[in-house]
Amino acid sequence: MAAVSAISNGAKVFMAKKGTLTLKKPSLPSFGKNKTPAKAAPAKKSVAAPGRGSAAERQLWLPNTEAPAWLDGSMIGDRGFDPLGLGKPAEYVQIELDALDQNTAFNPAGKVIGTYTPFDTTVTEDSLQPYNEVFDIQRFRECELIHGRWCMLATLGAVVAELSTGVSWVDAGKIELEGSQYLGFGLPFDLRTLVIIEVLLMGYIEVQRNTTLDPEARCYPGGAFDPLGLADDPERAVQLKTAEIKHSRLAMIAFLGFSVQAGFTDSTSPLENLSFLN
Repeated sequence: MAAVSAISNGAKVFMAKKGTLTLKKPSLPSFGKNKTPAKAAPAKKSVAAPGRGSAAERQLWLPNTEAPAWLDGSMIGDRGFDPLGLGKPAEYVQIELDALDQNTAFNPAGKVIGTYTPFDTTVTEDSLQPYNEVFDIQRFRECELIHGRWCMLATLGAVVAELSTGVSWVDAGKIELEGSQYLGFGLPFDLRTLVIIEVLLMGYIEVQRNTTLDPEARCYPGGAFDPLGLADDPERAVQLKTAEIKHSRLAMIAFLGFSVQAGFTDSTSPLENLSFLN
């Protein structure tokens, strides 16, 4: 921990290794003097992100609601939805040790002596968890995109595979045990070989992704993943990113529906469960 970097209203602020530790001002006796309430710091003005409009024009997940302060509309697809407050910036409470005197009848609990606020999101190569803060909105966005992309592939794959083979996604593993095939054509691999190939490919992809230190590149790598250069135009890129996050959320809900129907109904076929629409 470094030396004291600032003193504000008697509260000592230390710059720790990965955050700021603010110690509360010790309370002193007033000796009959009137306490003057401290002036509140001026509220920060919210600045709308470019291309998102003002707070009044912003589209929220529920009309006539107010978005949390940490969801300011700067992220793609931000509609102010965080009812559990999972994306709230982390702030830890520093508490002193409890009294442990065995000769007394009562040992008071430790009091709050300060708060610890982590720095802004950073990505390192120190561990399998590259983010300095696990419960961080930037990490949540990366997880949302990855899960959404997988669900888009899974949802489309489940429907197309059943239309092509007549086998539901739940029973696809049983067919693979009998013999690997794709679109009715046999594959020269058994199930064990396919699993090994998948583990090696996914392991390589995850290692390469975790070595990327740019949070933006971790979510939108571009390059070989954009061979047509569709995201070269910034305005077009915003539209594509917005469409992707919307389809990702819809696909996650769709595949959750597939799973619930397969577990709690007599049919494991998504197409059969949707037959009432005909």
